[in-house]
Amino acid sequence: MKKHFLFLLCLALLVPITSPGWGIFAHRTIAQISVYTLPAAMQGFYFRHMQDLVRLSSVPDERRDVSPKEASKHYIDMDHFGDNPFGAMPKAWDKAEAKYTADTLRKYGTVPWTIMEVKDNLTEAFKQRDTLAIIRLSAELCHYVADAYVPLHTTENYDGQLTNQTGLHALWEGKLPERHIAEYKLDAEPAKYVKDPLADIWKVLQESYGFLGETYDREEKVTRQFTPETKYNFSHKYGKTRRFYSDAFADAYHKEVGGMVAFRMKQAPTFISSLWMTAWKDGGSPNLNELMTKKPGKIEKDSLDNQLKIWKKNGLAEQQLLLAMQKQAATVQADQINAATDMAPPVLETTSPAEPAPAPAAPASNPKAPEKVKAKVKTEAGSTKAKEKEAPKKKQPAKKDDGWGAPAGSGW
Repeated sequence: MKKHFLFLLCLALLVPITSPGWGIFAHRTIAQISVYTLPAAMQGFYFRHMQDLVRLSSVPDERRDVSPKEASKHYIDMDHFGDNPFGAMPKAWDKAEAKYTADTLRKYGTVPWTIMEVKDNLTEAFKQRDTLAIIRLSAELCHYVADAYVPLHTTENYDGQLTNQTGLHALWEGKLPERHIAEYKLDAEPAKYVKDPLADIWKVLQESYGFLGETYDREEKVTRQFTPETKYNFSHKYGKTRRFYSDAFADAYHKEVGGMVAFRMKQAPTFISSLWMTAWKDGGSPNLNELMTKKPGKIEKDSLDNQLKIWKKNGLAEQQLLLAMQKQAATVQADQINAATDMAPPVLETTSPAEPAPAPAAPASNPKAPEKVKAKVKTEAGSTKAKEKEAPKKKQPAKKDDGWGAPAGSGW
């Protein structure tokens, strides 16, 4: 029986666990912070609708299950286009299409042009004074821009599956911020008008691409401190056993790359709010207060002022004011199978396509508690599917530094 179980376990480990972008917790946190960086003329309107905005910021990932065209909007595999991809790739869609064909671009990702399309649609929504469209498109723009800040959204080796590091995507953009958000300094610079959005989007992607080497190398460095049994945990659900990085490994990896993750998470809100502001100005700078059926009262204004003060002091996580920390309805949890000392080391190579994961689980009230693993699968047609799971995790002690600077001697 034991040998039979080990055989099935090793077969199951051939199914990689991947992730399409920032986890729901990080996406929602970025959306909330983006509201705080807006100018006063926009802030009241966005604060009034902040809960909807935060909730809708994860919808693009949810659409992957129903729309085969959705997947490629979240990434762009720059390494597919040669040794000097940013020099070879035309920035404008029509020129890139003429050089590589639309099918090729959609197969290897269209995130820069998706951002521009949504930004233009948001501009039109402001012109039309369409409140519902403004919130929906602002949330979608927030999602795609945030995805561009993830290094693993710029490579074919998006989950470390080509370097025997499968699961790296969910570890970097999901588990680390969920476990260590209280250590991240969540302030951001104020929004400003963007004169050339497309050029700035490509700068963001090139910066993300530049972090890839350290992302892989430091995982290898940390791996030397672990055995397969301590590096991974296993989850069994619906007859399938899957592998993911252990909490101990995640915390050790955070010491190596936590500054990078926090830095990208800090930068995203400013660019998001800047694109919101740019769309608003290009849309005629409508009076957003007039789009609210009820003008902000003293209680609402005081609430915004209080949150801004707490945010500037980096106290949102400590005071449980992050909307992503709000407790959601309970979901069926996977049975945890922790690495057993009497088990043979699992097969580490994972080359076959991933199976869909169970239905998404919402973030819990403790920012360090949930562990979400999102699955990203790229086929030759460029499609992906994403699901999430979460399991309770122990609190980790706060680090002495604030998590924003790169680790000493890192060169970041």
